Parts: sequence; C-alpha cells; structure tokens
Amino acid sequence: MVVKLKHIAAFFRLLRYPNLLIIAATLYLIRYFIIFPVLEANGYTPQLSEKNFFLLTITTILIAAAGYVINDYFDRKTDIINRPDKVIIGKIIKRRAAIGIHIILSGIAVLLGFYISYSIGMIWMGIIFILITGILWFYSTTYKRQVFIGNLVVALLTALVPLMALLFEYPLLNRVYGSISQDMGSNFNYLAAWVFGFAAFAFLTNLSREIVKDIEDYEGDRIFGRETLPLVIGIKATRGLVIGLETIIILTLVYVYFFFLSDAITLIYFLTAIIGPSLVIIGIVSRARNKADYHKASNWIKITMLTGLLYALLANYIIQVKF
Repeated sequence: MVVKLKHIAAFFRLLRYPNLLIIAATLYLIRYFIIFPVLEANGYTPQLSEKNFFLLTITTILIAAAGYVINDYFDRKTDIINRPDKVIIGKIIKRRAAIGIHIILSGIAVLLGFYISYSIGMIWMGIIFILITGILWFYSTTYKRQVFIGNLVVALLTALVPLMALLFEYPLLNRVYGSISQDMGSNFNYLAAWVFGFAAFAFLTNLSREIVKDIEDYEGDRIFGRETLPLVIGIKATRGLVIGLETIIILTLVYVYFFFLSDAITLIYFLTAIIGPSLVIIGIVSRARNKADYHKASNWIKITMLTGLLYALLANYIIQVKF
C-alpha cells in the first residue's frame, strides 16, 4: 500500500496537478467573467455548449499533462543536477512507463479534440490538437535546446490557454450572429480584444519566467552542452532581457489603462497586484547573485501570472458597468 501511494503521489507530481488546476481555472474565468458578460452586454448568447466546453477544458489539461511528462522524460539528466529532489522519472516511475503515460494522455486528448470539432460541425479544427501535441514533443526533443526558441514556444503555448476559451466559441458566434452583427454595424472584435489581452499578458510573463528559469538552471545546462540564453549571451545580458520584459509588461499595462480602461478599481489593482510585484521582480533580478535569488524571482513572476489572471474577476464588473 505504501508503495502504491508513493507511485500515485509521484504520478500527480509528474503531471504538475497545481498547474493543471490553474489551466482549468483560466479557461472557466475567461469564459464566465469575460466572454459571457461581453456577449450579454451586446445581446448575444454563447454558442458552445457547457458539455463541449467542459470537454475542451479536459482536452487542454490532458495535452498540458502529456507535455509535462515528455518534458521531464527528456530533461531527466539535467534535472538530476538542477533539481535532484524533484526528479521522478527513472527514480519512482520507470522511463518506459512515462512514455506510455504520455502516449495515452495525448491520444485521449486528440480523440476528444476531434469529437468536440465534429460535434460543432468543424471537424477540421481537430487538427489543432494534433499540432499542439506535436509542438510539445518537438519542444522537449529539439526546440528546448535551441537558443530562445524553446522559451518562445512555451510562452506561446501558455498564451494559447486563454485563447482556447474563445477559439471554439468565435466561429460559432459568427455562424449564428454574423449577418445580424453586420446589419447592426458591430462585430466580435471587442470580445477578441479582451481575451487577446489576457493571452498577451500570459505570453510576456511566461516568457520572462522561462528566461529566469534558464539562468537558474545554468549549471546543469552548461554541463550537458545546451544552448540557452545565459550560456550564449551571458548571465548579465540575460538579466537585462528579463528586466526589459518586465518593463514592457509595466508600460503595456499603463498604456491599456489610460487608453482603454481608466477606472479607479483597475488602477488600484494594476498598481498593487501586478505593477508592484513586477517592480519587485526587477529589483530581485538586478541584484541576483545565486540560484536562490533567481528562484525567488521566478516565484514572484508566478504571482504576477496569477494576479493577472484574477483580474478577470474585476473585468466582469467593469464590463457590466461600461455597458
């Protein structure tokens, strides 16, 4: 029983279950606190059924979980150096079993993706899930070892999570309301702008964190000859890049506030929950001297990623008030 419990616990750690819960929360927050109020304010109703959205969420979670497994599979050697206490594959779960888990999770995800696509009359959209699964595989085997490419791929896939909530809704809305919206001189661009805003924030914050993690993993990557930014352009220049990205995040929020939002609640939230922590990150990175400092910066970036997502709760109120 002890052995079984040990393996079950290791299995869930391997899948990064806290991250999977955040993915599910992201999709539902975007759907219920952004998409729903924007559509309601314009007299429209969502067209993707609750069942299909739930299946879409499960599919996204399964693809992400499969990605975590295959990433750990190919990162085992460097992880033994960079984070030996977190290595699961080869210690608790056999490498062959890890490959089997990846194949099963990916296979179920692709089948569910095609089922959702078929049920809404756009079976071709199932190809999206094959592409994402393939990208995650090539990320673990190839892209991760190419300078900056791996960082971009992970950031783009992270940004895709909030977009998934809109990806299957948008064509259905155009199918049902397309002619009506044209007659009224309106479209769904405002809805897309909100969702793309969250996606852009997810992209920038995750890109920043991935680069910080590369600095944190400098020793292991150096030993195994990987080409990461800190090893190619140096730690000092890489720190400057992180500071630059955090500055872009701050300036982007300032721009969005003054040109699109301009309400007191957003101002207070941006300053205290996102801009403030971003300044802390800049301070930590600029003074960082060891692995512990970069790990602290990485954790602060995770906080800003979460607070950025939770802004959806306020956005729901703001959208209703503006309309």
